[in-house]
Amino acid sequence: MKKKKLAHYDFELPKELIAEYPAEYRDESRLMVVHRDTGKIEHRIFKDIIEYFDEGDVLVANNTRVFPARLYGCKEKTGAKIEVFLLRELNKENRLWDVLVDPARKIRVGNKLYFGQDEDCQLVAEVEDNTTSRGRTIRFIFEGSEEEFLNTLEKLGNTPLPRYIEREVEPQDRERYQTLFAKERGAVAAPTAGLHFSREVLTHCQIKGVDLTELTLHVGLGTFKPIEVEDLSKHKMDAEYFTITDAAANRVNRALKEKRKICAIGTTSVRSMESSVSARGELKASSGWTNVFIYEPYDFKIHNCMVTNFHLPKTSLIIMVCAFAGYDLMMKAYQEAIKEKYRFFSYGDAMLIL
Repeated sequence: MKKKKLAHYDFELPKELIAEYPAEYRDESRLMVVHRDTGKIEHRIFKDIIEYFDEGDVLVANNTRVFPARLYGCKEKTGAKIEVFLLRELNKENRLWDVLVDPARKIRVGNKLYFGQDEDCQLVAEVEDNTTSRGRTIRFIFEGSEEEFLNTLEKLGNTPLPRYIEREVEPQDRERYQTLFAKERGAVAAPTAGLHFSREVLTHCQIKGVDLTELTLHVGLGTFKPIEVEDLSKHKMDAEYFTITDAAANRVNRALKEKRKICAIGTTSVRSMESSVSARGELKASSGWTNVFIYEPYDFKIHNCMVTNFHLPKTSLIIMVCAFAGYDLMMKAYQEAIKEKYRFFSYGDAMLIL
């Protein structure tokens, strides 16, 4: 197999196909079904997905919960407007956070930043470090409990829609940019393949005997980080924290043994499972940081089908799905998606790869 470079994953994507809003109902987005064995491509509606699964098959969802990570505030003295994007908490006791700041040039160590106009809902932060490779480190000055601090963040923060969605955040985004699986707070971006699942679809899965299990991977901005090298072996993914429980591993391994379908709901579920494979080729319970970057050729160990959204050119996401489905078939599917005007990216349509 000829080694693929970044340029192989470029394609012309009309800007109007990047979805600005989700479908009116979660399960009524479009669904392209791609069969790896025959190359057949079907055009369905997402609620039809249950037709492709049988009793004993397993769906593996990411139950991370997006928190409102984008804060707008001002700098002390000058009142200059500042946007702070919370990446991850470094120290709970001291309330230290890794952040991105815009405009970064206006920030110095020791500067205080103020968020919120309401006296009953305000936050103050101090810049602790201005030199980290990820951005900046700030410390929130807050006297209340951890629960009160998090509640204040929830009130002041904005839904962290990706920059590719060029409109302002709206109230509906707080609910729609969150999957029905969301439980474990910690993501700054949604595991978007899960956004299509409605309560009705999940109920039909249960009635049919299709099993659902969950893992956690807290999605960071590294998922959307541009790849800046042609040689894919030189790209480094940002690390993201994941957890796979004993119960999840046992369900998946039972399906492996019985040769059932194991469907990863999204690339984050794939990355989590591929980061926790035993020497016997089974899924093992574990937690930790993963920076696995999957590109061709790659031997997938656990899942044998997946649900995913339509991704942007030259991203780690399109590169992963090409590794799973095959480059030629996936490029054919994407050209058909463009021709048929499927909606791309986080709020876009879905693909089932069998």
